[in-house]
Order: sequence, then C-alpha cells, then structure tokens
Amino acid sequence: MNVKQLAGLAAAVVLLAACAPGGNPDEGGNDAGNAPADAEKVTLTLNWVPYGEHAPFYYGLDKGFYADEGIDLEIEPGNGSGATIQAVAQGQTTFGWADTPPLLKAISTGMPVKSVGVFLQKGPASLEFLSDQNITKPQDLKGKTVGGTPGDAMYATFPAWLRANGMQPGDVKVVNMDPANKIAQLAEGQVDAIMGFFHDQGPTIEARTGKQVDYLLFADSGLNMLGTGIVASEETLSGKADLVGRFVRATQKSWAEAVKDIPAAAEAMAEAAENEPPVEVLTQQLELAEPLLQLDTAGEPGVNTEEQWTGTIDLMEQYAELKDAGDPATYWDGSHAGGSGS
Repeated sequence: MNVKQLAGLAAAVVLLAACAPGGNPDEGGNDAGNAPADAEKVTLTLNWVPYGEHAPFYYGLDKGFYADEGIDLEIEPGNGSGATIQAVAQGQTTFGWADTPPLLKAISTGMPVKSVGVFLQKGPASLEFLSDQNITKPQDLKGKTVGGTPGDAMYATFPAWLRANGMQPGDVKVVNMDPANKIAQLAEGQVDAIMGFFHDQGPTIEARTGKQVDYLLFADSGLNMLGTGIVASEETLSGKADLVGRFVRATQKSWAEAVKDIPAAAEAMAEAAENEPPVEVLTQQLELAEPLLQLDTAGEPGVNTEEQWTGTIDLMEQYAELKDAGDPATYWDGSHAGGSGS
C-alpha cells in the first residue's frame, strides 16, 4: 500500500469516527438513555406533573438501567393517583406511579390492578401551611379553611385523617381548588392550609413565596399508610410477568442509585423532563423523599411486607370506609420486588 492509499484509508477512518454516535457506554453496557433496537416500548404515567420524587426514573433512563432490561421507557405526566390508576386499568399506560390509599379504593370497586411494590413506605400525604399560622397539631385546624383538589390522594383520605384525630369533616371548611392555584391562594391568605405531599409542595411554596412552610404529616398523626409505588394491570401481570419483573428491577436500581447521588439525579431530570421545578427545588424534593423509602428496614427500594399492607388495609377499613377489605394479596403482588406477596 503506497503513501497515497494510506492517506485515503486514514481519512476514511476519521470520517467514520466523526459519523459514529457519541456518548460513553454506561456501566450496564448501553449508551446512557438509549434503548436497544429490539427493546419493548413501555409507558409509565406518574401520579402528577414531574417533581423531585420522580427524579430516579429520569436518572435510570440517563444511566441506561431501563435499557439494560430491554425497556424503551417513556415517562408521562399524571393528573392525580386516581386518574393514573384508571389509566392503568384501561390499558392506556403500561405502568402507573400512584398512591396506595386510592389504589385500595379502586380495587375495591373492581378495577383490575395491583401494586407491584410501594417505594415510599411512609406516606407523604400532609397539610401544608405558612409557619405564621402557628398550627402544631390537627386540632388547631378547627374552624380553619383547607384547600384541596378533588381526585387527588389527599382529598380522598382527608376525612379519614380527621376522624383518626377525633375530628369531624364539619370541623374544617374544605375549599375545592385547581392544583395550579393552590400555592398562590395559600400565599395570599385565601386558605389557611392546603392538602398535598409535603416533599413536593413544601419546597415549591418556599421557593415561590420566600416564606417558611410547616406541615402536619398524616403518617405522624394517626394515619401511617403506605405511599406511592408501581401499579400494573392484572392483564399485564398475567400476560407479561417477565416485563413486570424487568421494569421493577430497573426501577429499584434507579432509586437505589439516585439517592446515592441526589444532585446528579436532579440534573438528569432537569435535562429530560418538561415543566419541572428548578433544579434546586428538585434536589430538595428528592432529599425529603429519601427517608420515606425506609431503606434501613426495607433493605432495598420497593420491598414491602405483609404487615405493612395489613396495617394500611386496617386503617382504610376503620377510617376510610374500605368495604369488604381483602388480604394483602388482593391489592399487592410482591413477587417481583422481593416482597412476600404473591
């Protein structure tokens, strides 16, 4: 081969390198965020518009954890846990990320869905209020006005929380609100408190108003129930059990790794999500969510016990009018997340 031929070959190699796709392979062998060509398309509908609790899903996409399991994942915003559960039941989405109390209610009405693992094992449901309200216990809410959004998880369980604390629904005035206006109406004093997830709305309120926010966590005041986790339809569980297992594994790894590097998880979400809060708010939201995983007892994200499910079912039966409550297996299949349910 002469010099001219060698030069041509070198130029061709340079051209091929320039045209090759960029990006460094992740630790699992796939380019970060890129699913293999034969990956199965899967949709995950969140419980709400993206906020910091959802950062692990975007982190898992970025790191290729879902691609490693042969999953091409699309994350879609939600409009409340109830709507997400219904979308799963109707086959409009493959999996849902939803709160447990409305899931139990949905199943009791005949919706063919189940949990395949609750990740936030201490529920984040709460009432938030500005610190100058001097609310320190549930009874301080008597005579006050509370804003809530019909259809979301807290709205459905708020009457149960009142009863668990020796109060009646009439002790508090509930004002129905559009979720987009709740924070502004709280800041303007139109309501004394709002229902929400403390790790979501608390940092958002403080960022928007510059005022300190306090909260009463349902789990710390009489209503300690399992929180948000993965929901699948009975059809998917029976017909695509392997997919369920792969999705749960990828999600467990995404959460386990995300809480080890919360700033990186928040940055991954900020780059990929739409209409998400500022990255500093995302970071704070995920920091507040991390203790709710209760990894010191669960061992890894999404692993539940029959005792946890029984406790949640009993509280729903006692305070939330859950009719004909079944055993944990009625609501939960823990076989994919390392739990004892089946």
